[in-house]
Amino acid sequence: MKLNIPSGAEIILNTLEQNGYEAYVVGGCVRDSILGRCPDDWDITTSASPEQVKALFRRTVDTGLQHGTVTVLIEKEGFEVTTYRVDGDYEDGRHPKEVRFTSNLKEDLKRRDFTINAMAYHPERGLVDLFGGVNDMEKKVIRCVGDPMERFQEDALRILRAVRFSAQLGFTIEASTKEAIGALAPNLKLVSAERIQVELVKLLVSPNPDYLRVAYETGVTAEFLPEFDVCMKTDQNTPHHCYTVGEHILKSLLHVRADKVLRLTMLLHDIGKPVVKITDENGRDHFKMHGPESEQMAKSILRRLKFDNDTIHKVCRLVKWHDARPAAQMPNVRRSVNKIGEDIFPLYLEVQRADMLAQSTYQRREKEERLEGVKSCYEQIVEKKQCVSLKSLAVTGRDLIQAGYKPGPYLGEILNQLLEHVLEYPEDNQKETLMQLVKENQD
Repeated sequence: MKLNIPSGAEIILNTLEQNGYEAYVVGGCVRDSILGRCPDDWDITTSASPEQVKALFRRTVDTGLQHGTVTVLIEKEGFEVTTYRVDGDYEDGRHPKEVRFTSNLKEDLKRRDFTINAMAYHPERGLVDLFGGVNDMEKKVIRCVGDPMERFQEDALRILRAVRFSAQLGFTIEASTKEAIGALAPNLKLVSAERIQVELVKLLVSPNPDYLRVAYETGVTAEFLPEFDVCMKTDQNTPHHCYTVGEHILKSLLHVRADKVLRLTMLLHDIGKPVVKITDENGRDHFKMHGPESEQMAKSILRRLKFDNDTIHKVCRLVKWHDARPAAQMPNVRRSVNKIGEDIFPLYLEVQRADMLAQSTYQRREKEERLEGVKSCYEQIVEKKQCVSLKSLAVTGRDLIQAGYKPGPYLGEILNQLLEHVLEYPEDNQKETLMQLVKENQD
């Protein structure tokens, strides 16, 4: 087996080898190369100590000397070079208390999480696959190196990484590995919210975001997203739906593109439904005001998982308005763009489509026609550059002040009245026309 490795990595391998050390590319880059995927980065493992690595290369960065890692810069590209090591005891369920350097490649590989990540490669010596990584890739399974209970007890984050890799690669999780995940899922309490967030996003933007179901089945989501577990158990007895709330969420994830904001929105768009659910005398379920309720719950969840403010702001607005259904008429759509926001309205249209496609086929044609009509109106609004907010209104507060109106809250009222007029009559968005309207209203 021959892998194509970048010239920078090859320079590092050759330099280390020529100076009497072993060196291999290792881990995810080997896995992805064998699978025909493009690796994000190329990591190197070597028998050389960090000090010996630094002595051989002119430009290095001390990335993690305590763990044996030095970043070597070749031109403008950085390569992490890590000394073969054996991990000490994992006292906090996340990090080894200490590491010990070794000259034995096998010792280094057997400390790694999954067989598909425990392979090394050298252009001359070929592939080193001591734990059956290639065989597991052929079988399309995620399997721990050695005893899965030990691997997950060492580092609880590996529990979520197993589900994430299965989603990214479309692999199943091997039985004993899956059993260990279920047994040790509570250890995720030892993992920081920031690290859980990273793994969750990688899972959500993968080709198989609905593999979140595996996280639910193994008790993983119960540890960091218990609200989703409630959704999985909440039925929807209504002609518009044919799945539980949770299954509808999983289906909707598959119908929207792999964008972080969009996938998070679909994950959380109905998260409040169990809270507002009411069943009438005929046995039909209703979820009135689930949009605003879901918005508040989404905000709490995203903050708990330490998402950035911009992501929280966008996702929560999309969740709030995801169920808004304006008629496919130009004035209605202009008002909706104003209400929902110019910046996220195109995303809102994608959210609505994904939500619809994850429902039953009841009234599907009518729903599709309305949504296509709204999209067509929106495209016309953009093409004609029609005003949908104060920032594109032809009159500003300064214009009113220059016309003799005193500064104060009253100016805002005037501007909002003009905007309401322009949303109905976009052709009137001209300074002279609007100033005349102001004058007439004051007379």
